[in-house]
Amino acid sequence: MAIIVDESGARIARRLRLERDMRGWSLADLGERSGVSKATISKIEREEVSPTAVILVRLAGAFDLTLGGLLLRAEGEGKRLSRAAEQAVWRDPETGYLRKQIFNRPDHPLEITQVKMPAGKRVMLPTSSYAHIRQAIWVQKGELVIIEGGERNLLKAGDCLGFGLPCEVTIANEKAVPCTYLVVLARS
Repeated sequence: MAIIVDESGARIARRLRLERDMRGWSLADLGERSGVSKATISKIEREEVSPTAVILVRLAGAFDLTLGGLLLRAEGEGKRLSRAAEQAVWRDPETGYLRKQIFNRPDHPLEITQVKMPAGKRVMLPTSSYAHIRQAIWVQKGELVIIEGGERNLLKAGDCLGFGLPCEVTIANEKAVPCTYLVVLARS
C-alpha cells in the first residue's frame, strides 16, 4: 500500500474511522459504497497498511469527498495562505508518484495539487473519483498520456486538458523521465 511521506498515516486512519462513524456506517457499509473490501478498510483503520491512491479515491468518493478533501480533513483545517513548507506530501507505493497538496480549504471550491509521476508509471481512477467535481490537468514538465472515456490525449509541457463528463480515467507517464503536472479542480 502507501508510504506516507509526512507521517500522516495515523491521521488518515483516524479520519476514515471518524467519517465512517459520523455516518453510522459499518465496515461492510463503507465497503459496499466504495468497492473496497471491509478487510482492507479494517487494516487501514488499524494502521496495519496504508492505502494506495486508488483506494483513497474510492473511500473519499463514498464519503462524497475528493481525495484532497479527505486528506485535508485528516490533516486539519486548511488556511488561506498555503506555505510551501507546510504543504502535505504523500507517496503512492504502487506508482511511486508524489502528491503535494498546494491549496485546499473546506470553504473554498478550488483545489490545487502537484503530482510528480515517475517514468513508466500509470494510475487508473474510477468514475466515482470525478463525481461532484470539474478538473483540469496542466503539465509542467515532461509528457503525460490521459485516457478519458477511451479518448487518448498526449499532453506536453504547458498543455492543459479539461476533463469532460465523469468516466474512468487512466493517467500515464510513458516516457523514460518523470512528469510533473498540476491538478486544478473545482467542487460543485
